Amino acid sequence: MFSKLLIANRGEIACRIIRTARRLGIRTVAVYSDADGDALHVALADEAIRIGGAPAAESYLASAPIVQAARSVGAQAIHPGYGFLSENADFAEAVAEAGMIFVGPPPAAIRAMGLKDAAKALMERSGVPVVPGYHGEEQDASFLADRAQEIGYPVLIKARAGGGGKGMRRVERQEDFGPALEAARREAESAFGDGSVLLERYLTKPRHIEMQVFGDRHGNIVHLFERDCSLQRRHQKVIEEAPAPGMTAEVRRAMGDAAVRAAQAIGYVGAGTVEFIADVTNGLWPDHFYFMEMNTRLQVEHPVTEAITGIDLVEWQLRVASGEPLPKKQADISM
Repeated sequence: MFSKLLIANRGEIACRIIRTARRLGIRTVAVYSDADGDALHVALADEAIRIGGAPAAESYLASAPIVQAARSVGAQAIHPGYGFLSENADFAEAVAEAGMIFVGPPPAAIRAMGLKDAAKALMERSGVPVVPGYHGEEQDASFLADRAQEIGYPVLIKARAGGGGKGMRRVERQEDFGPALEAARREAESAFGDGSVLLERYLTKPRHIEMQVFGDRHGNIVHLFERDCSLQRRHQKVIEEAPAPGMTAEVRRAMGDAAVRAAQAIGYVGAGTVEFIADVTNGLWPDHFYFMEMNTRLQVEHPVTEAITGIDLVEWQLRVASGEPLPKKQADISM
């Protein structure tokens, strides 16, 4: 286990990581911008170092100053937390090139799941069910309109990059497709710098259920059950519940197996979340759920999983990053 960890984040998640690191005997280094030198995470850490100006682009999103800060204090590892640089493959590579450990998945795994269309194509090849739709490279408007007609209305137009519901439009009728496509592209281009989209059949009675997965550097991958995040507002999760209401052992097993296959397909290491959408028109069934995307980081909602398993996921992250095997096998993880 490494002895000094720099946390490239602030606020609640930085404090969360510090608590576990301290329990494991790891010294922690906080970073701060001009806006938050007096913040709690700075006070809690063993050391703290300024990385830039108040705008996130000058501090928490600037990889070079963070890597330099870690070098200057002799940190052996960097934990990105969530948000900011946590799913930035270039940052993960920069950390490794500087001779330090990135507490997260390999850069190739981050890139594999970075664009929804490529990720869905990979999942199809790996036997993971995906929502019927179109996720190819062709982006001509008339071509996409034809694909939407084949899929059948209502359809969902989704930006292939980013998240949070930006660049997403539900289309009920063929005559509304063109304007909706233009609006989705404009929004996606503004939010993510990428106006490309994919199309999906719109499920009129969906459930949004995600599976927590974990992998180590020895090829072991497990899941730690589900979190139901169907209750949302403006495509943002409001409440996460575990176990999922109405979940059966059969569906949980099928969804868990699919999540593990998804992680195996990209050689995943560390904490991740595989998100599924289930068609519950006739109830929750093992052949009616589909892959949506994978979050290649520890999520904000990870304490929900910790509450039902009694497992400290940050501890697992640190152990896996230091080269240890997963502390438990699938059969040993209980709810």
